[in-house]
Amino acid sequence: MTKLLRLTTIGLTAVLALSVVGCTGGAPSDGGGNDTDPDTLRFMIGQPEDPADLALTEQDIATFAEESGITIELDVIPSENVRTVLQTQLRSGDGPDIFGYDTGPGFAGALAEAGLLYPLTEHFSEREWPIYDFAQERVTFGGEIVGIPNDIETVGLFYNATMFDELGIAQPQSVADLTAAAQTIADSGVIPFAVSDQEGWQGGHLLSMVLSSEVGSDAMEALIAGDTRWDSPEVVSALTLLADFNEAGYFTPSPAAVTYDNANALFYSGQAAINPTGSWLAQDIERNVEFEVGYMPFPASDGPGIFSGGLGSGLFVNATTTKTDAAVEFIDYLLTQEHGRWSVENTQSIPAFPIDTEGIEATPLFSQILDDAAKIADGSGDFGYNIDVLMSNTFNEAMGNGIQGILTGQATPEEVAVTLQENY
Repeated sequence: MTKLLRLTTIGLTAVLALSVVGCTGGAPSDGGGNDTDPDTLRFMIGQPEDPADLALTEQDIATFAEESGITIELDVIPSENVRTVLQTQLRSGDGPDIFGYDTGPGFAGALAEAGLLYPLTEHFSEREWPIYDFAQERVTFGGEIVGIPNDIETVGLFYNATMFDELGIAQPQSVADLTAAAQTIADSGVIPFAVSDQEGWQGGHLLSMVLSSEVGSDAMEALIAGDTRWDSPEVVSALTLLADFNEAGYFTPSPAAVTYDNANALFYSGQAAINPTGSWLAQDIERNVEFEVGYMPFPASDGPGIFSGGLGSGLFVNATTTKTDAAVEFIDYLLTQEHGRWSVENTQSIPAFPIDTEGIEATPLFSQILDDAAKIADGSGDFGYNIDVLMSNTFNEAMGNGIQGILTGQATPEEVAVTLQENY
């Protein structure tokens, strides 16, 4: 399955990211929350990994309620149950009024196609919501804008800079440098990469960062558009690199059996030196480690590489709710300059609209991430793509299963590439 449980646990601006397969439209109803009160909204999110993130969400909701008179009933459910619960409720017409979800055709696009999302096109025009154009495109399906992109994210390598210094390792500037660093780390008795893939979506992130760095943004766009085949030598080469690193012992033992939380814990504790994941984890990393942390792209064969970048989650309104006025007012609140600055300072979330960051206090790690994200927004930087948020559920399932097959030795890179092309 694809990206079912990736949690961006940073307040209202980044909530549970998951996927839905085979949804059908729900019957009209009053939606979720308190059906008798038009000023009460039910908001569904997955349980954050860190209780501090839930406290921030509750703080933000209280501020909105005080300012607007609209009550938010926060519906927090175990992350492993969100996909099933949300799909069932939306199909029955009893879903939440608003909820967090992933952007892109394989996620929000599937809900939009099933008629489960309330169109926001008219409100965008009337209220002049300041979402970046590229971000707005990611929540536009069938000519309708159906959601609000929450945050800009990058996918790359967090690394234990303290350990690197102790081992005499400079930040790798090529795949050869990274390979040599991984061997030095392994020789020291530490796991080089905290790789997990039990949930299945992590493999897609690994492929995204390796492939984006190696072929560049233009070639990634060609793959996503179907102008280049997914069984091309470049894709096979990227999958082969993952297979080779795993076979060399650079990844967590049996990575397809390791959960995302467990891999993060290995990095936090210093048992693994590099954590290949996304910028959404920066705050949790800084809360949980006692060493200096760096963040870099996965290198290319001939250079330092580029980050995979794009959007994370979005905020969506249930097509069957009768509380659209309150939902739109909530969206208005989230898109203010004041809330954008609050998100950056308190949750390390990078809004998908321009904000004035002058005077904002940020750690060195998050300052770097903020600068990189700004280059995505203004088009001044070269970034690859996080594949799964741009592809169909069919493709993502094939990618997730295929990379798990590579990590368990049950599939070859060539076989997986063929499967990707067949499911494109």
